[in-house]
Amino acid sequence: MAISNIRYGEGVFLEIGMDLQNLGARKVCLMTDKNLSQLPPVNAVLDSLAKYGINFQMYDNVRVEPTDQSFLDAIKFAKKGEFDAYVAVGGGSVIDTCKAANLYAASPTSDFLDYVNAPIGKGKPVTVPLKPLIAVPTTAGTGSETTGVAIFDFKELKVKTGIASRAIKPTLGIIDPLHTLSMPERIVANSGFDVLCHALESYTALPYNMRSPCPSNPINRPAYQGSNPISDVWALHALRIVAKYLKRAIRNPEDREARANMHLASAFAGIGFGNAGVHLCHGMSYPISGLVKTYKPKDYNVDHSLVPHGLSVVLTSPAVFAFTAQVRPERHLEAAEILGADIRTARIKDAGFILADTLRKFLFDLNVDDGLAAIGYSKADIPALVKGTLPQERVTKLSPRPQTEEDLSALFEASMKLY
Repeated sequence: MAISNIRYGEGVFLEIGMDLQNLGARKVCLMTDKNLSQLPPVNAVLDSLAKYGINFQMYDNVRVEPTDQSFLDAIKFAKKGEFDAYVAVGGGSVIDTCKAANLYAASPTSDFLDYVNAPIGKGKPVTVPLKPLIAVPTTAGTGSETTGVAIFDFKELKVKTGIASRAIKPTLGIIDPLHTLSMPERIVANSGFDVLCHALESYTALPYNMRSPCPSNPINRPAYQGSNPISDVWALHALRIVAKYLKRAIRNPEDREARANMHLASAFAGIGFGNAGVHLCHGMSYPISGLVKTYKPKDYNVDHSLVPHGLSVVLTSPAVFAFTAQVRPERHLEAAEILGADIRTARIKDAGFILADTLRKFLFDLNVDDGLAAIGYSKADIPALVKGTLPQERVTKLSPRPQTEEDLSALFEASMKLY
């Protein structure tokens, strides 16, 4: 098991200047995005750096839903700056970009594809020492502050992929619930859907002891290793918090209890999936994001079309869990019960349909787009979506039920319309 150190509580961001002082940092890279650079969380961190006399340079050009090019731009900045510590203030896009910048600045002669997941990249193990990275999440979703994963759009192949290594996980995650109060409604919703799927997928993933072959060397053991007794605890706990607080957090921005709990749930689910891994919802989400045409979501201030990550993940969830429930149906039924289903008279063989219906009702209550068709896809796109899912073996092989290309086509088709 591997996780970052976590510090949680209202006002903990005030300590960042001291943390950097304690690390002996002389030149710090602060990464964020253009929107956030104008908002309270970044200003608060800047105040803490100034108070403790920390010398820093700010990079605010992170792209929401990063691409290989936006990673390369940040890496160039990091290499030039010769920093001895990093601070990432933002959602998963910012934290992931900062992880990549730290990695390639520490390994300046490496080719970009050296560390990118196979089969798209070479998936080499990380053996160079990285600089300390403090992650300050401002969304309650990705759990990136706890994981060794950095995701990006690989434009040439129109597919999302990433870098996965325990070595790139942040040194410290500073989780301050005050930072989520400025999140607009749809960002709260889509971030929350990511937490939901992280928990569901890691709890239902192929068990760790059913994976093979064993790596020839521990350094080659993947960060994602299948469901396991420790990840299960975190995943279930996160799922219970989502069931209790997500709707409240979306509907009332002043509900500090709900937003604080979702911020914690994001980290809890991150600890779960950061070790167990995710499977089909995420594997299928990467081409859904990568092949986006004209969709622009409400509440996202961006100049490019994008399907927010949490939305791209959750739209296939009813179809996926109806499909995977043949294996370990009792876990699917348990998840449905946590999310509000009455399972007293349920038959175990109906577990997948019950969980799928529960998820559909959950999404309908929250005004989620009615399937892939509502975000610009049609049946004609299914071959391209399947083609984009096939390279995602890092996650698709964690599905408890193996899938053929025909299975994937059927899952995309079933996800075109939800209600």
